[in-house]
Parts: sequence; structure tokens; C-alpha cells
Amino acid sequence: MRLTHCLVSNAMSLEIIQLKQFVALARTRNFTRAAEELNLSQPALSRSIQKLEEQVAQPLFERKPREVILTDLGELLLERAKEILRTVEDTLSLLRDEGQQGRIHLGIIPTIAPYFLPELLRRFAESFPQISVVVEESPTEDLVRKCNHGEIDLAILALPVYDQYLECEELFEEELLLCVAPDHELLQAEKVTVAEVVEYPFILLNETHCLSENVEAFCRRQLLQTVQIKRISQLATVQELVALGHGVSIIPQMASALDSSQRCVYRSFTGERPSRAVAMIWNPYRHQSKWVQAFQNHLRKHYQGK
Repeated sequence: MRLTHCLVSNAMSLEIIQLKQFVALARTRNFTRAAEELNLSQPALSRSIQKLEEQVAQPLFERKPREVILTDLGELLLERAKEILRTVEDTLSLLRDEGQQGRIHLGIIPTIAPYFLPELLRRFAESFPQISVVVEESPTEDLVRKCNHGEIDLAILALPVYDQYLECEELFEEELLLCVAPDHELLQAEKVTVAEVVEYPFILLNETHCLSENVEAFCRRQLLQTVQIKRISQLATVQELVALGHGVSIIPQMASALDSSQRCVYRSFTGERPSRAVAMIWNPYRHQSKWVQAFQNHLRKHYQGK
């Protein structure tokens, strides 16, 4: 009752931005990380949280040397703050729906974006020219977080996704291919298994990319271990290093199809073939505008079961 009374009495001075900052700090449990996420200075965030605590007349966080922990009052405010922010975002989405111009915030992982987006956006624009699509390219972990918090409407990524609150729908499964230099000795054989490939130095993307986890998980299921020599941040760089003879790799089929230089050779594996499932995710607890629903239906129509 005390919290409710304080919030009501301070309703005119309590700002949405304060609640967003409070939620970010509660999630990260660290002033530095929360400030970086909010693009604020740490002192500015500290002052905002202190002002919020003054408004409710009680501490919301217990300060420790390396982290902050919500007090009981903070836990209560966290639930209310999330409800308020969801209501505000949903209201804005409903109002935007009433206009003739629509906007969709789409997230997509880097190992899909350059190969999948151009055709996707071209097809969608032909059917819905009044809708603009704002694209954010980020690793899976960031997209899951932003989808949860309503910063993006939906995301396209590779499974698995570990989040109990998000809806996930598989669009298609894509084969992962062997990628080698044109003069590599593996090409002398008519058939190549994954077991033969892992004996060679491997070039993979770094840990922020789920593609590497897909490849390594497949190898683990085969009781195999890759010999890694490089961790790269861009798939195009992986292909370039392979072409120069620095090692071998396993590449998504969509990336091989758009290799304009043709400096690498791509082959399917004999036996069980590695693959990844491409899916779309969204937050079912948030308002889905008619534009987002149209985009989801477009994805289902053109890509499901591809």
C-alpha cells in the first residue's frame, strides 16, 4: 500500500525514462553495465535512481561492492514498472496502427542478414510498399534480449533459442557445407565425411555467433573435436582465409550461393549432414501490430518449408 500511495502521489513527477533505467539496472545488477546499455554516464544513472528512491521514500537497491540487489520494495516496483512500460509500448503500437504508414523493427543475426535480407525485403516491399522495415543486425543473445524488452518486434535467427517467454516458429532448415580452397587435398576424394574434415585446421566464427555453436554441437554429437586455429567475426573473412589456404570451414548454404568470387569450393558431406534451422521469434505478451502480423505471414508464405 505504501508503494502504491507513493507512486500515486508522485505520478506527475515519475517519468517513463526513470522506469526504463530502473528496469535496466535491475536486470544487469550493475551500474556500469546498465549505463552502457542505456547510453548514459554512470553518474547520470546514479542520480536518476537516487531521485526515484527519494520519490518512494525507501531504497530500491542494496548496494554491494560489485553489484546491486533489489530490495523487497524494489522487487515490487520492478513488476509494476514492467507492466507500465508494456502498456505504454502497446498503446504506442496501437496508435501507430491507425496511421497509413507502418514500421517494423526487425532483428537478424549476421550469418543470415546479408544473404537472406535483400530478397526478403524486396518481396515484402512489393506487397506492402507502405511499411518501412528498420533492421538491426546483432548476435542471437542481443536479439533475444531486445525481443523480450520490446526493442524489436521480431527476429530472424538460427535455433536453438533458450527463452521460455518468446514464441518461436521454424521457417526452414539449411544445410551447412564444407568450404575448402580449390587445390585442397580433400577434393581429390569423391566423398568426404565430417570425421575426415575435423582433422584439418578449422576456421570458425567467434563465440558470439551461433553458427559456430551449431557446427561444434554437430561435431560433438559425432564424438569429434575440431582443431581450431582462428576465430573470426565476419563470415566473408572466414571464406577469404579458407581461399588462401589457412584452413577449412563449414559454411551455410545461403552464404555459398552468394560467393561471387568463387575462390572457395563447397561440397555436401557424405553421411549425416550438418544443418541449422532458421526461425523467427517474437514476444507473444506484447502487442503485435497488423504490420508485424503481415510480415510474419509473408515469412511463412515465402520461406516456410523452403
